[in-house]
Amino acid sequence: MRRSVRACYAGAAGYSYAKSADDVAREHGFDRVARLASNENPRPPSPAALEAAAAALREGNRYPDTRASALVEALRRYHGDYRFVTGAGMDGVIETVIRTVVEPGEKVAISTPTFSFYALAAGAHGAGVVNIPRREDFSVDPAAFAGAARGAKLAFLCSPNNPTGNSVPPEDVEEILDRMDGLLFLDNAYVDFADTDYRPLMRRHDNLIIGRTMSKLFALAGLRVGYAFVPEWFEPFYHRAATPFALNSVSAAAAAGALADPGPVSEARDHVRRWRERFAGEVPFPVYPSDANFVMIDVAPLTGDEAAERLAAKGVLVRSCTSFPGLGNHYIRVSTGEDWENIRFIEAIRDI
Repeated sequence: MRRSVRACYAGAAGYSYAKSADDVAREHGFDRVARLASNENPRPPSPAALEAAAAALREGNRYPDTRASALVEALRRYHGDYRFVTGAGMDGVIETVIRTVVEPGEKVAISTPTFSFYALAAGAHGAGVVNIPRREDFSVDPAAFAGAARGAKLAFLCSPNNPTGNSVPPEDVEEILDRMDGLLFLDNAYVDFADTDYRPLMRRHDNLIIGRTMSKLFALAGLRVGYAFVPEWFEPFYHRAATPFALNSVSAAAAAGALADPGPVSEARDHVRRWRERFAGEVPFPVYPSDANFVMIDVAPLTGDEAAERLAAKGVLVRSCTSFPGLGNHYIRVSTGEDWENIRFIEAIRDI
């Protein structure tokens, strides 16, 4: 029966996950492991998010609101009068956008190296994926990107980029939008840690979708809440393509609660910025400037896999970047964790 599996899954490894902290702890005999591999917020959800989730759970016998209306209203209060759609994490939003607009055989363009799920999801829908390399310093050439994306139904651009951490200036994104004849999905999963605001572009371009997540700054990674700013014309088609009841009511309520509780968000942002600076100053390898809640580090002459294994043996879990398409094999990505986790990492990487 194995022959019944689609070719895009039968011959590929799928999404590459980091090792689990429990596995590393058992393998190397640690009571606790510094979890710096998945770009999570190390702190728990805000009290308002927890309270809202608990209240929603009492009505868990009922199906959720199909449009997550309360969350959408909370997003409008937080961001302003934009059009929003939601999904089960950013991944769910990405997959639904692809399902909405891409026919099998149509072109999807991706700025690389970057988050691998864009290509996995597009390929699973039968798209022809075209990778568009960034410059040597991982910046994006707007004219080159738009030229290579010509004829693409959909293009993906991540800013701040995962795993490199750098942002694309809004004026460069606008140049791409002016030159493109398809839709641009701008992944802003990490923009809450940057000083860049792309939202005004939504007022001027009807070929832009901005993806966001509640997993990072708002500490809801385990509840899987994603959303996107979309053009008005696109919204009804997204809802037709979306999986019914994809965003559960507990997650939606927690997200709305988190958006109304600015204190923990401000503290988390300051914590990330402080530790990014310390990593840059104290790590004995080249650390790339980052606008995200992680940094990318060049660990040559080690490979990323070798560095990650050596750090795991010292109780620190980081992400090897060898699985990112278009990136060399000598990089690791390190999230900002709790103070003790970050200190353990700095001490460990000095001795690998």
